[in-house]
Order: sequence, then C-alpha cells, then structure tokens
Amino acid sequence: MTDTGPTEEETPDGLLGWCLVANVARETAHGESDLDIQHGTKHFRAGTLLWIPPVRWDPGDGRWPAVGRHRGNGRRYVNMVVRADHLENFRVKGVYSEALVRSLNGYDHDPAAPRTLQNPWTRERAQDWADGRNQLREGIRIDGQRHPRIFVPNPPPAELQVGGEILHLAHYGTMGVHYSRMPPPVEWVPE
Repeated sequence: MTDTGPTEEETPDGLLGWCLVANVARETAHGESDLDIQHGTKHFRAGTLLWIPPVRWDPGDGRWPAVGRHRGNGRRYVNMVVRADHLENFRVKGVYSEALVRSLNGYDHDPAAPRTLQNPWTRERAQDWADGRNQLREGIRIDGQRHPRIFVPNPPPAELQVGGEILHLAHYGTMGVHYSRMPPPVEWVPE
C-alpha cells in the first residue's frame, strides 16, 4: 500500500492542515430575481479570502459554511454561511494559524488540542473540489425561470436544445445566462 499523504520533505514547517479556499466575487447578485448587483456581500468585501471547511451539514440552496475576516472587523475570523455562486477562484491553501483552526473547527474545537483540525481536508480531495468549481459552467434561466439542473459552458451557445425544444440566447451578462423560446428578431437590412 502506498502512502498518499505528503512526505516530510513536501510538508512545509508549521503546516496544520489543508483547506479549500475561495475569494468573494467582485460582483454578486442579490434581491428579487438577482437583479441587484453589489460589490462583495453584506459581510465580506469583494476579493476577501474565505476558508471553506468540509461540509458536515448542508445549509441547502447552494450555500456553504465559510470562515473569513469580516467587512467590519478585519482582525477576527467569523463563521458565516455564503452562497456558493458568490465565490470564485477556488484553490487549496495550507492552514498555519491556530486562530484559523479554532474558527474552522467551530463548536467541535478541542482546547486541549488547539493545533488540530477536527474535520480536515486531504490535499487531493480539496483540489478535486477546487477543480470542479473552477470549471466555467453556469446555470441558466428560461423565460425568467431558473433551471438549476441545466448548465452551459462560458461563453454560452447561441442556441440550446432542451427536451426537444430549441432555446435562443436572449441575454448574457453579470445576471447570468438567459434563454428564450422566442427566436431573436431578424434585423432589417436596407437594400
């Protein structure tokens, strides 16, 4: 059996574990039908580094627990639940701080072992998650209705066939990909 963990030569000094991280997106959609575009979120500035512990419970609706430095007090780590689509640039980073370990552990933190992550990522598993999230695929809306199970590449195709029906790209921008059942208007060209 081979050892899949990093060897002593590959492990940096002071490393307490590995974690999946992401940045808060520059523009995030909020409000009814996601029409209100804001910079960052209510609790985190755009570009803030968030540490994402392995999911132990599902907050639902594409939301993940995350640890980061709050917009109002940049010195302390806070635990929040954030929308996954408000995050970008997923990658793996090493954890070196005991304060970060305490926040990632949450209620499971053991004061007798302050440098031990209770539910750690393996480097390979975190990298798999990062690679999966970084693939540029976006959910779509068809005639204003969100379809969470249909994804298209970025940039989206002009026409898409779903269930025997041809959909036409109506709008693509910061609010996502919108398709319509109506074909696009034909442009009149003078002779």
